[in-house]
Amino acid sequence: MKRLCVYCGSNPGKSAEFLEAARELARHLVQREICLVYGGASVGIMGEIADTVLAGGGEVIGVIPQALVDKEVSHTGLTELKIVNSMHERKGIMADLSDGFIALPGGLGTLEEIFEVLTWAQLGFHHKPCALLNVKGYYDTLTQFLDHAVAEGFVASIHREMLLVEDDPHTLLEIMSTYSAPAVDKWIGRNET
Repeated sequence: MKRLCVYCGSNPGKSAEFLEAARELARHLVQREICLVYGGASVGIMGEIADTVLAGGGEVIGVIPQALVDKEVSHTGLTELKIVNSMHERKGIMADLSDGFIALPGGLGTLEEIFEVLTWAQLGFHHKPCALLNVKGYYDTLTQFLDHAVAEGFVASIHREMLLVEDDPHTLLEIMSTYSAPAVDKWIGRNET
């Protein structure tokens, strides 16, 4: 993997552990010489991971809509900042640039972004790993819900397993580096119980 897209909050969250997890993941990216692709903001967990990668000598590509640049939240010190017209364009470029996707803790935008690329993987539009860095159990109830969706027959277990979940960044990056997408499409297993 040469580039990883990290989705995360534009807020820091209530726990210092969220920011520390962003810094730790950033240090692992730098050690592995993996470029960070992210949403281009200077605030919250987004700003923290970008700043830490840059401080370690790593490469950071931000992709941000003009409307957010106008609100003065864009990061001005990145390796490269791509300014786009819409959120749809932003997400498409981030996906095209990246070899995999990780969601750190975040809000609605973070959830929407990771689930969109996971859906694309389920549909076979890409074969890149999608993952949650489960800091401080942040995603525990979400993964429980996904297991419930499998039990209720709305998600095939093989598709549920496509979402990698770990609480340690080193372990997560190791798993992602050897990830191989299952050789099935969305419609296989849909009647699975």
